[in-house]
Amino acid sequence: MPSPDTPIPASVTSSATRRWEEMLRSLAALLPAGPAAVLVAGGAERAAVLAARLAATLTSTGRACVRLTSGDARSGGDVSEGTVRLAEGPGWRAGGSRDAARSWDVVIWARAPGGPGGLDGPGGQADEDAADIVVDMHDPDWPVIRRVAGWLAARGPWYLTETRAFFSCRAATWNARFGDDIPAYTAAVARAGIPVGGVALDIGCGTGRALPALRQAVGPDGAVIAADLTPEMLDQARPVSQAAHAALVLADARRLPFADATADALFAAGLVNHLPDTEAGLRELARVTRPGGLLVLFHPSGRAALAARHGRTLTPDEPLADGPLRNSTAATGWRLTTYDDAADRFFALAVRE
Repeated sequence: MPSPDTPIPASVTSSATRRWEEMLRSLAALLPAGPAAVLVAGGAERAAVLAARLAATLTSTGRACVRLTSGDARSGGDVSEGTVRLAEGPGWRAGGSRDAARSWDVVIWARAPGGPGGLDGPGGQADEDAADIVVDMHDPDWPVIRRVAGWLAARGPWYLTETRAFFSCRAATWNARFGDDIPAYTAAVARAGIPVGGVALDIGCGTGRALPALRQAVGPDGAVIAADLTPEMLDQARPVSQAAHAALVLADARRLPFADATADALFAAGLVNHLPDTEAGLRELARVTRPGGLLVLFHPSGRAALAARHGRTLTPDEPLADGPLRNSTAATGWRLTTYDDAADRFFALAVRE
């Protein structure tokens, strides 16, 4: 690992350099406009690199940045309005992550190898959960912003760039890793009861694993349209989409290029957890769905199994937890009729009011 104060070495590929630059611009844009105390924590070496490069990015864009080495979050002497006071490392988190987080306007967590706690020692998942922004740095050449707190999520273009960055480098191997999930997709579509002859949209279609089942559900007279934000995923979906006579559309699930009330059914596998604002996303899905139309939320493993795979524990306020999902669907024009969070699948069905 290079020193955090040295530039990215020339040996690093140009694509990795662009990824760092793109991520840092998104990260800088997420910070509040006024004076801000920002802590970068997580995997110690990764956090040091991230803090140094964020400071350099802020300075290059004309925003004053002061690196803190001692004292508290509000120290740093007389600084101009809008200055970012930036600290990094585990020493700033004494007293428990949630209490310590209150001293900071923004806490950024650098997720590193070795589990949620990375190289910082104690803390782990509770510290990551308390952070406002989580940057996955398992691959130090391909950092990706993976989670942003709701109060910051509307700032800047981070959702588009970071979602594409996460999936683009995984698209070519996605089917090799998850291709055996196709029977689970087929069962979920069959269970949903999508009407024959209807218009079915697959939102966040990935490599198109649901498309054959959706075509079978709507029959030869129905229409199947698959949308995804990542061009590389759509490239992988093209052969199966052609076989299923399904159209492919490059689109953001938050701003779908479809007219109001045009779909009879929406299938969304793994989509909700990637939306920065659950209610805004569900509201857009409701906009394009006819009254009485269906929303199928699916994942080929249950929430607990998926969390365990990523070294996380479930919390009751997650978007797909029973209570929050019932509240968010009810607030956005849906009526949740089925909620099934089994060990080997997640399946929820809602009807457009």
